[in-house]
Amino acid sequence: MSAELASSEPGSRVSFFSKVFKGDKVVWAIFIILCLISVIEVFSATSTIVYRQHNQWGPILRHIMFLIGGVGIILLIHNIPYRYFSSLIFILIISVILLILTPVIGTTVNGAERWISIFGFTIQPSEIAKISLIGTIAFLLSKQNGENDSTLFKWMVGLMVVVCGIIALDNLSTAVLLFGVCFLLMFIGHVKLIRLAKLTLGIALVAVLLVLVLKIMPQSWTEKGPLNRAETWKSRIDNFGSHKQEAEESYFTITDDNYQVAHAKIAISNGGLFGKIPGNSTERDFLPQAYSDFIYAIIIEELGLIGGVFVLLLYVILLIRAGMIARKTRKLFPKYLVLGSALILSIQAFVNMAVAVNLIPVTGQPLPLISRGGTSTLITCAYFGLILSADRFGMGKSKKKSTDDEATDHTDDSDHDTPSDTKPDIVVHEPVGLEDNVEFEIIHV
Repeated sequence: MSAELASSEPGSRVSFFSKVFKGDKVVWAIFIILCLISVIEVFSATSTIVYRQHNQWGPILRHIMFLIGGVGIILLIHNIPYRYFSSLIFILIISVILLILTPVIGTTVNGAERWISIFGFTIQPSEIAKISLIGTIAFLLSKQNGENDSTLFKWMVGLMVVVCGIIALDNLSTAVLLFGVCFLLMFIGHVKLIRLAKLTLGIALVAVLLVLVLKIMPQSWTEKGPLNRAETWKSRIDNFGSHKQEAEESYFTITDDNYQVAHAKIAISNGGLFGKIPGNSTERDFLPQAYSDFIYAIIIEELGLIGGVFVLLLYVILLIRAGMIARKTRKLFPKYLVLGSALILSIQAFVNMAVAVNLIPVTGQPLPLISRGGTSTLITCAYFGLILSADRFGMGKSKKKSTDDEATDHTDDSDHDTPSDTKPDIVVHEPVGLEDNVEFEIIHV
């Protein structure tokens, strides 16, 4: 009897986990591995916070609590049929209002007003705006039918300009990243190339005009007001390209302007091929944002080049896996939702890594799910939840072990099917009084 119970326990555990953690197992595996790396590296990289707070376990326990909360968000979202996420437009409106209020009632951190306190909780409205805008763009793309494409394109561009424009006033890199992902999503969504070309030309003209205005604008105009971050933008771009004109001896001198980048390079060089083992980093005590913006440099220092490449491959595999899920998805809305979520996560990760190795100027973008952060961690988990929800509910009735919610979802959803889904139904009519003759009629639905 006891042997039978013992033999049944492993199966029951597998059954329990398969019921709770539904959806693509590869996506779940990537999520778990990223969380483990995050706990290890954040615990190591928060040495400066531990020193200031005189609390060894406080910072890492706070981070673990956010990760646990993120798991709860994934479990909640991946059990919600994707059709309900078409209402993200309402969350987008709320996030825009919060973005407008942030400069007035927001909290300033590192010279940037990006956080707002609500009922004792500090949130970053730009993160909420990112996920809600991507969801809204995905929904609008799914409603294209050839007749309303022009109107929907104007709506999409209008939303992108308004949301990204507000975000850019205090977080230019996030605005550029978000606009770029939405642009890629429109390209994937078969928006006419001529419209995308006109949009690209317009963006280029505005960017050139903005650079010229910032060059000739007196510094006193940018010290306060909506353009108070303009000097930061200019200094980061100037510092990034200044080493080409410097003498060799001054290039290797650490100054206030190149402090973060220089110590990130030292961390990477210290790592070598196999790293110094987690907990043995030295540059974590010199990098101000070792646990967020420059955590990838700490990862390479402690896990070596092999560890750095492994983390890079995790985001690449996530993007590839999302593409595979999108190919199998029968509805357009979840298809674009999956691709948008994967694009924002992977591209943001690539940007963070590029900053750490000094390929691009400092942007302030965290490494998704690995960097320490509250709102960014929870929203990153929400992206994973959207991917898993689309995987579960977007495959159509043919998917094995479909739940009652899935069947209802495919019946009620009004999104357009892909061409392969529209098959003729055969209806059999048997005339009264004729037993041997059967009439077939093909009706296209």
